[in-house]
This record gives sequence, structure tokens and C-alpha cells, in this order.
Amino acid sequence: MRIAIDTGGTFTDCVFVRNGRLEILKLPSTPRNPADAIALALEKILAGKGRTDPAGLDLVCGTTVGTNALLERRGGRVALVTTAGFEDVLEIGRQARPRLYDLLVKKAEPLVPQARRFGLAERLDFEGRVLLSPERREIVRVVRAVARSGAQSVAVWLLFCFGNHKHERVISRAVPAAGF
Repeated sequence: MRIAIDTGGTFTDCVFVRNGRLEILKLPSTPRNPADAIALALEKILAGKGRTDPAGLDLVCGTTVGTNALLERRGGRVALVTTAGFEDVLEIGRQARPRLYDLLVKKAEPLVPQARRFGLAERLDFEGRVLLSPERREIVRVVRAVARSGAQSVAVWLLFCFGNHKHERVISRAVPAAGF
């Protein structure tokens, strides 16, 4: 049996195929613990006529809770650590925008304000080769700045980290080690 479940802030929606038929189930969500609504949905689906062995279950789960928090901007305060010189890339955005030459266009507020974006002096090339390793004092400087920023969480986004995770691991270990 194939089941897809999306748990949101208000409802948990389920779509499943049983005996070749598409069926839908909608339940109230359990925001304090979304897993409770998912468990209840599975219980109801598997208890229905044409009961299926759970061992043969093909289950896909998703959630709109995180997406909604992002869209409604009601998440926690985030700090961003990125390669020095690229702190503003997310705010600047892409070239493709509705009014390319409009100098007065009103842009959305960035998800991470400039005061909580920190550049780490490090650099990899496009193949993940180290061009500049972050020095210990640089790591300490960035970690202290993050701690002073009042952030509740930290995102680390370094250029070309997909080719080499070394620098991301170094800063990702240093932040919690500093008591953040």
C-alpha cells in the first residue's frame, strides 16, 4: 500500500492507494507533536477495510510546518556564516526579477538580517580544493560574533562546500563547542 502524508499546522492530509483505488483522509494536526497525527492517520488507514500488512507499506511524509514558518517569518533568530565576501548574496538575489531595471523596486526583507550574517575568511575552488584555510583566530572571531548576535540557531553556507566539507565541519564544530 502506498501512503503520502502531509502534516501541517491545522490539518494532516493523507492520500493513499488501497486495492487500486485512490482514497483521502484528513485529520486535525497535533502541532506539539506532529508524529501523533501521523500515527493516528496510519492507524485509521490500516484499520480500514482491505487491511494491508504494514511490512509492505510504501510511506512518504512531508510537512508544511517549516514552510509556513518561513513564509510567515515566525521562526527563530538565525545567524548565517558564509564565505567572506559573500554575506549578502542571498539578499541581493538573482538577476531574473520582475522589473530588471527598476531601481526603486521594493524587495522582501532578507530572512537573515545583515547584522547576523558573518563572513569566514576561507575559500575553496569549484572542485573543492583549498585556496585559503580559516585560521584559528578567524574561527574564534566568527564564533564570538555569532554568540554576540543573539541568534538562536546558526546556518553555515560556504562556497563549494559540496566539493569539500572540511571548512564547514570546522566551523560547525566550533559553534556548539563555544556553548552556543
